[in-house]
Amino acid sequence: MKKDKIAIVMAAGESEAMNSKKSKLVHKLYGKELVLRVVETAEKIDCDEIITVVGNQKEQIMEVLKDKTKYVVQEKALGTGHALMQVIPSLESKKGQVVVLYGDVPIIRKETVERLVDRNRNEREAMTLLTAISDNPSGYGRVIRNDVGEVLEIVEEKQASNEMKAIKEINSGIYCFDIEALVSSIKELKPQENGDILLTDIVKIMNDKKLKVGALIVEDNTEILGVNDRVQLELLSRVLKMRINTYHMLNGVTIEDSDTTYIYEGVKIGRDTVIHPNTTIKSDCVIGEDCELGPNAYIREKCVLADKVKIGNCVEIKKTTVAYGSKVPHLSYMGDCEIGTGVNIGCGSITCNYDGVNKHKTIIGDDCFIGSNTNLVAPVKLGNNVLVAAGSTITEDVPEDSLAIARQRQTVKEGWNSKK
Repeated sequence: MKKDKIAIVMAAGESEAMNSKKSKLVHKLYGKELVLRVVETAEKIDCDEIITVVGNQKEQIMEVLKDKTKYVVQEKALGTGHALMQVIPSLESKKGQVVVLYGDVPIIRKETVERLVDRNRNEREAMTLLTAISDNPSGYGRVIRNDVGEVLEIVEEKQASNEMKAIKEINSGIYCFDIEALVSSIKELKPQENGDILLTDIVKIMNDKKLKVGALIVEDNTEILGVNDRVQLELLSRVLKMRINTYHMLNGVTIEDSDTTYIYEGVKIGRDTVIHPNTTIKSDCVIGEDCELGPNAYIREKCVLADKVKIGNCVEIKKTTVAYGSKVPHLSYMGDCEIGTGVNIGCGSITCNYDGVNKHKTIIGDDCFIGSNTNLVAPVKLGNNVLVAAGSTITEDVPEDSLAIARQRQTVKEGWNSKK
């Protein structure tokens, strides 16, 4: 029988602390919904199937995830064990592994999940916990081990003795199970006094059945941070920002002020590029070597900058390609644009790319000089070596080697103001 790797994403919980009309799981972290981040992590570890457990406000979650996942509904919020029980009918005929993730724990790395799955398989464990060592374990379930390090049970803090509360190894809630062991054991979970069925109780059940339970300690505790309110959402934004910025700095990019530099995921930046403060670079941008960006630059989606490009202060670019050595030094907007090599865009120049219905393209050839305060009304094309006079509004194509002037003739009426 084929062995499967299945991901279960827990997304049925409720949170009033967000103080929102929306499910907390569809709030965005760095431009992407929390639950979508978790499902994409499951995709990256090459799962054969992803099942999302939904409950309250399920329509919002399904609208975000669409057909990326199958869905199982938990009609009543009766704990994590009860939520996972809803998936068991989908697992009973299968063999392999199940990894349990949470829609509100969005920044766990795929490499960590892969290590958890690999350990579960290689050590032939019925259940493998992802745990962490915390100097402040308050609020978390404690991982109880025996003298030889085997995991015996998880004890929630309110049930823990003072001796147990001193334990620093905590449960993250993320697990990998052998499917058959999970199916046979989860049926033995019993409700608590309040009716909730806790998944953590399965550790002791498996031990009583002589099934092997192990644990993998996460290397970076920030990976298991969850989101319950907007304060925690902002905290995770800072963690993710620093993680991304650190990656680029270690790969040869100078970031002058990491606190004010926002680089989204999926951005590629060449070595020796310098990023000044208050700069934002959105996803799917490619930036070459020896570029200079900012301060206060906004580089939006689908921009491609060649080597030695300068995007200066208070400049916004969107869906724009800038060729080698060109400069947009300050106070400009370039949208839906192709800019050739050796071009200088003067201060205050913009592409007028939107006519109220459709977006249109501006093409600027090599070695052009665009004077300050120029409007390029798209669709429009400038040939190579064009000079546009400052203050012009260009509405027609300009052939190469030309000077384009498109502005109202100046009129001076002397003494006019004194007669008012």
